[in-house]
Amino acid sequence: MKYYPEGFLLNTSENRNTLSSHVQLSDACKDARIIEARAIVCDNQHNMIVDLKCMKGLIPREEGAVGIKEGTVRDIALISRVNKPVCFVIKDFIRDEKGAVMALLSRREAQERCQTEYLSKLRPGDVIAARVTHVESFGVFADIGCGIIALLPIDLISVSRIDHPKERFAAGMDIKCVVRNIDNGRVTLSQKELLGTWMENSMLFSPGETVAGIIRSIETYGIFVELSPNLAGLAEYKENVSVGQKASVYIKSIIPAKMKIKLIIIETFDYTYKATEPRYFIESSHLDVFEYSPPDCEKKITVRF
Repeated sequence: MKYYPEGFLLNTSENRNTLSSHVQLSDACKDARIIEARAIVCDNQHNMIVDLKCMKGLIPREEGAVGIKEGTVRDIALISRVNKPVCFVIKDFIRDEKGAVMALLSRREAQERCQTEYLSKLRPGDVIAARVTHVESFGVFADIGCGIIALLPIDLISVSRIDHPKERFAAGMDIKCVVRNIDNGRVTLSQKELLGTWMENSMLFSPGETVAGIIRSIETYGIFVELSPNLAGLAEYKENVSVGQKASVYIKSIIPAKMKIKLIIIETFDYTYKATEPRYFIESSHLDVFEYSPPDCEKKITVRF
């Protein structure tokens, strides 16, 4: 069985069919199948009520997530799921205080299966799907399977340094990441190895072109301008320029042997960033090594997994 971030299954035909009747839900219970529906309430005891279309479902607090019972995960992990998809297995059918049939659910069991059958088998270098859950100044938290969260630190987002991850990501975005390391079951992600080498990015540009960029750093010897998330060039110094501004830049030269792009800033203007879908340069499911620098460049930038 494949495991996905929460929300991936919600609108699939199989999942919708499962939610269509009590009979289908009973079959899912017998098969211990992982399904998804939307949490609609988290009550004052932090039990979650789930809309199963043909009936309601109940996820008791301690069944809401791995670590809740042990106290290693805070209840905000449950509260924050209201109005969002949750995955679960159906454990039983019970009656509420009014006599109506409702399903007894366990999200914890779905997460434990995901950990055992999928996440425990991940290795550094594996390329996986993730869904952004929230963005902080130090990095991005992403669901890597059944609501289990991993961290993508800000310095591993791209080669070009950014002030805040919100420049690249927004909650709900589906992204690809590579597993950077695993420590006591906690997965740290990286994305920059998937955004292309210096050569792959520089081939998108040609000397003589005027293109868009972002001012990333202002130094005494020049101004660094991001041309793409994994590529920056150095422009001659220009007054009245600020970090974070958009820029129109003229490409004077591209020098792979020195891993340098020389630019001239034509114009700058203020800009409000909007997160856009990343462009990935890799299709494989695993990386052993990422060689960012061009083959004939003396300076070598290599990541080994």
